[in-house]
Amino acid sequence: MLSNLELIRRVPLFALLTSTQADAVAQAVIKRRFKRGEVIVEQGDKSNMLFIILTGRARVVTADKRGREVILATLQPGEYIGEMSLIDNQPHSATVRAEVQTDMLCLGRAEFARCLPENSSMAYAIMKNLVQRLRHADRKIESLALMDVYGRVARALLEFAVADRDGLMHTRERISRQDIAKMVGASREMVSRVIKDLEERGFIETREDGSLLIKDRLSTLG
Repeated sequence: MLSNLELIRRVPLFALLTSTQADAVAQAVIKRRFKRGEVIVEQGDKSNMLFIILTGRARVVTADKRGREVILATLQPGEYIGEMSLIDNQPHSATVRAEVQTDMLCLGRAEFARCLPENSSMAYAIMKNLVQRLRHADRKIESLALMDVYGRVARALLEFAVADRDGLMHTRERISRQDIAKMVGASREMVSRVIKDLEERGFIETREDGSLLIKDRLSTLG
């Protein structure tokens, strides 16, 4: 089993800490495992913790009073949750759930606050991540406001795409039509029709494991 120090050294946020700083963080973090579907942070609540994903995946969602959900992002190992609430002391702006069994490192508010003035590189890394999230939010707002359903579905699939060893782009795994619908603000039935049409027109291809092969020209839609 890896020590806390070995674990934090694998997290990009802590990569530039000095040995002394890394030791201090290693002594302060605790490890926690979340089951699939378990809530990590709840929209409107405060947790006073920074959560760093070691393994697994987490889904960021928001919902209206009628219970309709929109998926804002999917977070992967190395990414973290809760930094905005730790910085401005406001409740969480969205709910985050474990999409699969997910192991995390948790750092309390006091320890988090001590890290920032002592390490400008960590502060910069957090600011850079916040900017990336804001840019992602801007793109989502833009797509919801200006794109048709085809464009929104194409952009969602492109955001999930990764390159394999041969340079082919594909989604990491099967994505349900319902999840895509929550990402793009459309019905599941509409998303199913769009994906079927994209397949027939050669923009995407469903592989045996349910993941999607993304063709280059899909980017012309998203």
